[in-house]
Amino acid sequence: MTLVTKKTTRESVSLLSQVKYEHLVAGLSGGITSTLVLHPLDVIKIRFAVNDGRLQSTPKYKGIANAFLTIFRQEGIRGLYQGVTPNVWGAGASWGLYFFFYDSMKNWLKEGNIDTKLSASTHLLVASQSGFMTLLLTNPVWVVKTRLCLQYAGHKKYDGMIDALIKIYQKEGFRGYYKGLVPGIFGVSHGAVQFMVYEELKKEYCSYSSLPLSTKLGTIEYLTFAATSKLIAAATTYPYQVIRARLQNQHYSYAGALDCIKQTWLYEGWKGFYKGLGTNLLRVIPATMITFVTYENVSYMLLNESNI
Repeated sequence: MTLVTKKTTRESVSLLSQVKYEHLVAGLSGGITSTLVLHPLDVIKIRFAVNDGRLQSTPKYKGIANAFLTIFRQEGIRGLYQGVTPNVWGAGASWGLYFFFYDSMKNWLKEGNIDTKLSASTHLLVASQSGFMTLLLTNPVWVVKTRLCLQYAGHKKYDGMIDALIKIYQKEGFRGYYKGLVPGIFGVSHGAVQFMVYEELKKEYCSYSSLPLSTKLGTIEYLTFAATSKLIAAATTYPYQVIRARLQNQHYSYAGALDCIKQTWLYEGWKGFYKGLGTNLLRVIPATMITFVTYENVSYMLLNESNI
């Protein structure tokens, strides 16, 4: 009797029935907000990441504050916002699609009951699948964003996002849009770890407080869970971001991901894989906090309105 009831419930709850635009809109809102606030740190992080000390045309900075002031003096406020357009598109689309795919699959596995608890391994698997689908759709935007961020005074190839998309296709073909895809695929683990830790923290907190999972928590709780999950994910998966940025760098060429890894190790050692980590943490932790708090509040508001 139990098996029949379970089967009927699974059949009545289709994946499409759990697809809700509210998650997409909420993710877009969070990604765009955090990107506009913190984009200058992204520019600095990328410039640190690609600097292996061999290319003389690559600017060298003594630290985060020095990089910020140098870019501002030499390139103005526009220099700090190089690549902001594709970054807004990329971050907005990535967070929107990620939450869209993730929540749709997660709620389907919960059979429509959002208070059902899933295991850590299930969260990890669902987040990995969501990350992979999002990466395939957004990688061209990240290539453009990286190249625009790496345009220095006197070394500009592109006039903007559209111009970059056109020129990359003309000179490198469709494959040019997917440079850095391989380390990006490995980087799917970053989002997977982050979402798993975030979900587990929420689950444990609700369990400790005897609250259902669907309970709207306070801003402090969301900020704490977001910061902790991002810190753990960044510390464990950061090297792929360095390799990805270097493969997308228009000023230097590698034979592929393995060649980039070998050269980084040969010339810089293990420290080369963590270049820009300090700047990255300074940017991504508050960015994640802003994104998740915005997402949780916007999705809660939209979903409640749609149920009225």
